[in-house]
Amino acid sequence: MATSKPLSRFWEWGRNIVCVGRNYAEHAKEMGSALPAEPLFFLKPSSAYVREGSPIVRPYYCQNLHHEVELGVVIGKRARAVPQDAAMEHVAGYALCLDMTARDTQEECKKKGLPWTLAKGFGSSCPVSDFVPKEKIPDPHKLQIWLKVNGKLRQEGDTSSMIFSIPYLISYISRIFTLEEGDLILTGSPKGVGSVEANDEIEAGIRDVLSMKFKVAQQTRGS
Repeated sequence: MATSKPLSRFWEWGRNIVCVGRNYAEHAKEMGSALPAEPLFFLKPSSAYVREGSPIVRPYYCQNLHHEVELGVVIGKRARAVPQDAAMEHVAGYALCLDMTARDTQEECKKKGLPWTLAKGFGSSCPVSDFVPKEKIPDPHKLQIWLKVNGKLRQEGDTSSMIFSIPYLISYISRIFTLEEGDLILTGSPKGVGSVEANDEIEAGIRDVLSMKFKVAQQTRGS
């Protein structure tokens, strides 16, 4: 996995953020969505990354910003049409991620049959934690991820509840387009997604591994 760019800072140079939707049955249920027969995914621009110390900014057009906590998989080696049994060889490590969603905008997009970019791809819509080398996580399907808002637990889930496993996702996505070194796959959110307001504090973590905190701010039109 030799690289001229450090995977420990993938958010500075990684090209693609691939987000998997409805990968936990209870989350699909709370959203009123059918369980997918194949992975549902969408993309965020790399400019969506935000790190601890900077705020999550609610877009000026959004009245209902939702949090979704997810395990992120960082690709360490180019993956093109990779079989499932070799998929984990392409993983460099992991990160905790938030898929911040302008839910009211997403609902409007769904009604009109439009893409979700306004709802999912705005600046600061992908907060990420520090990089965790895969050697520190022997089994990524045996993790607990959680999220609190202003100290109150909102989300808690086990990665063992994923509908599609990490090897399946890497194999499936890499048959559609090539995954490059430094790319990030968000693997879906457990139940408990909900709204946040300006000045709220979001804290999220992978139990016994790491945690992160972000403040929510409000964008003004034109800023």
